[in-house]
Amino acid sequence: MDYYSIIIKIKQYITHLTVYSLSMSLRLIAGSTAWQLASQLVMAALSILTVKFVAIGLTKELAGNYNSAYGFLQLFGILADFGLYAFAVRELAASKHKEETLGTLAVLRIITIVLSFGLALMIAWSIPGWRSSPLAIGITIAATVPVFTLLAGILRTVFQVTYKMQYVFVAEVGQRIITAGCIGAFIYAGVRLSNDESIYRSFLAIGGIGAAFLLIVSLITSYRFIPLHLHADRALFQRVLTRAFPYGIAFLCIAIYRQLDVTLIALLRPDYEIQNAYYGFVLRMTEMGYLIPTFLFNSTLPLFTKHDHKAMQNLLQKTFVIILTLGSISALFSFFWSRPLIELLTTSSYLSTIHHPGSDTALRLFSIPLFFNGIIMMSFYSLLAKHKWKPLVYSMLIGATTSVLLNIFMIPRFGFMGATYTSIIVNVLLALLLWPQSQKVLPVHLPREWILRWLLFTILIAAVLYLFLPFLTSITRIVLGLGVMVIIMGSLCVGLGFRHMFAQRPS
Repeated sequence: MDYYSIIIKIKQYITHLTVYSLSMSLRLIAGSTAWQLASQLVMAALSILTVKFVAIGLTKELAGNYNSAYGFLQLFGILADFGLYAFAVRELAASKHKEETLGTLAVLRIITIVLSFGLALMIAWSIPGWRSSPLAIGITIAATVPVFTLLAGILRTVFQVTYKMQYVFVAEVGQRIITAGCIGAFIYAGVRLSNDESIYRSFLAIGGIGAAFLLIVSLITSYRFIPLHLHADRALFQRVLTRAFPYGIAFLCIAIYRQLDVTLIALLRPDYEIQNAYYGFVLRMTEMGYLIPTFLFNSTLPLFTKHDHKAMQNLLQKTFVIILTLGSISALFSFFWSRPLIELLTTSSYLSTIHHPGSDTALRLFSIPLFFNGIIMMSFYSLLAKHKWKPLVYSMLIGATTSVLLNIFMIPRFGFMGATYTSIIVNVLLALLLWPQSQKVLPVHLPREWILRWLLFTILIAAVLYLFLPFLTSITRIVLGLGVMVIIMGSLCVGLGFRHMFAQRPS
């Protein structure tokens, strides 16, 4: 066998290994994402119960404080994370000394938590209007939820890089069972529209108990794969902090344009309790539409850092089709079924009337941000994977600044509807800014046939949702309608050949 034949054989062998590796990787991603989706679906169902229980159990004023407390803490939760989770997945996947890396990441996480939530509590108790209301004490109690969740989050990276997300399923679902079950016990005991602040504080404390369960289970199970020992490798610490810093800014910008509006409502509106009662429940509902793409990208991120673009094109195509499909589903349900969904998840008192807009109006308008969010997140993670932080950070800063300025102008005039209009503008702006830049780094080109299948799926789902709308006249019918839609969407995916698209191997 001559030299050139040997080279050809080696190339063929490497190609075979690459295809096999990618096909295995795709199966691991599919399994990891499936566990995350299963977790989110179960958690979504339990969150529906929790939201419903809070809406039933508390007056609008206390429900507004409940939503305001969590909305305020979201910003500091992102500040405490500081881009560390997404970067930790990338770093841990590539590290040869995973125990030391995990220990250093955990120390860094503890430091950011102390600094961030220490600042949050100082601010909450320094505002006179909040100190004299139920909000400051509510923020203090509710802070246990993001603190425990963020500590568990650094352990989640272990399951992410080892593709053992079934353990996350157990921990997260258990957390929500505890929260929904304990708050539900109050409702079962007869609590209705209570203005008793002790009930309000109990609901918040129950969330902390659930988050503590999440942390304990994560600690026990992650130890089997990568034991956690707090470690302070100065060189690694400095490198991680330096490289994660720009992405921390980017994630902070996400928190600003998604969550700061709740806090601005609390600061700029004397009727913030009512405003955030309507608006806060909508944000909790749309959070699912925001989170699912994030979980998908957390699964694919380790691979984006290991393979070149040519090898990953097939994975990029499939990921983008999934993002477009999820975006269509979220947007269409929010637009066509906004009123039934709000009635299902809260109570009829949160619906729009001829005198004022309600949560359903805001949810309908949020259909636009829900669709564009997937495009934003795909662009975000593409730039993150290739460490192209400058265009990412600059674009996110523009989006965050625009959001703050528009909200300061709109909220005093239009309340939560002003925040809704701002969200639409900012999400469209960020999609227009980020997508062209991400395509320079990790371009994705969908086959024309795939685009047509997605468009047909979207049109058919829109038609079915519109036709079913007149029949959703009771809670029972709404639940049945959701079940039927799941069957219809699954059937359409099969009928339109989505399974064959995703079964294609990279060429």
